[in-house]
Amino acid sequence: MLRGSVGSAFTAVSAEIRQHGIPVLKTSYGTLDPQGKTNPLMSPVQIDTLFDLASLTKLFTTMAFFRLVDSRKVTLNTPVGAILPAFQGARPIRPYPNPLNIGELVSVVPPTDAAFDAGTVTFEHLLTHSSGLPAWLNLRDRATEAERLALCLTTPFAYPTGSQVLYSDIGYILLGKAIEQLTGQLLDLALPALVLRPLGLATRYGPIRTNVAPTEFDPWRGRRLVGEVHDENAATLRGVAGHAGLFGTCTDVAALGQLYLEHGAGFISQALAEAATRPHIADRGLGWMMRTPEGSSSGRYFSPNSYGHTGFVGTSLWVDPQRELVCALLTNNVFFGRHKEAIVAFRRAFHDTVIEALEGTP
Repeated sequence: MLRGSVGSAFTAVSAEIRQHGIPVLKTSYGTLDPQGKTNPLMSPVQIDTLFDLASLTKLFTTMAFFRLVDSRKVTLNTPVGAILPAFQGARPIRPYPNPLNIGELVSVVPPTDAAFDAGTVTFEHLLTHSSGLPAWLNLRDRATEAERLALCLTTPFAYPTGSQVLYSDIGYILLGKAIEQLTGQLLDLALPALVLRPLGLATRYGPIRTNVAPTEFDPWRGRRLVGEVHDENAATLRGVAGHAGLFGTCTDVAALGQLYLEHGAGFISQALAEAATRPHIADRGLGWMMRTPEGSSSGRYFSPNSYGHTGFVGTSLWVDPQRELVCALLTNNVFFGRHKEAIVAFRRAFHDTVIEALEGTP
């Protein structure tokens, strides 16, 4: 199935499946050729090939924050403004720009000038995507990194805090900045120190020079992206952000899922690991998305208490605790553009195929 989709759904893919802590599949297919061609002069995709993790970065940022919670530098209930003082004050509700159609605005609830206090937003709100923050802002509208951060810190809300879920890159940009404040280090130093080096992972921020899957030809940058972050907002932040920017291997991603399956494995507290992987509001845990009965990217068969995350470029991680199963799938689906239908269908079919291969058709 993976090999057969090379050239249609993506040009590069790497997957690792673990059950009961044991890898039962580690495989990769495709090409690293920036034009997507099978080229004998270019290295084929290997199991240690790095992929742009896109929003799977959020899971690593979450882990770094949990390490700070366990060391008692911060709590889930700490107001964001206590760490980022500019995140204070009354906010109106306004529509925000549509990331897939620049110039169009998205309204979550009707706009209002009623005051909503940013001081009530906690880190738990950021982790559950229920902060009131918009899903996205166009940071390219600002000339400097300081101005881009100020836009994130002072933006109007999209809905009242805690009233619903709206998946927000802006919340995780602020989470990354909070980690910097708490550690006194830039995120590309703090996150490796807190998570990547202690776990022995190859995951890192770009730019990546070799053995990396290409992504999209980006009209904004005027080139095919190879080893530089696909997400434009992360690119405006030096390629280093809490919501996107990491490059990693399928083994690294599977290892992170395994850690949660093992209730933190002593790396983070059992209490945090278990809190992260249960619903808090709607389908959201802390950093994780809970499986829903209809339309889940985990397919038809995963257990109801499964949890996962996806990334815009075509990456995903799903964990089924009932089966003790971890499925890490990395692709470069955006190589062919930002049409998501192919990867949405592929993820479901992939996870169904995994269960059928392990158990027969349930």
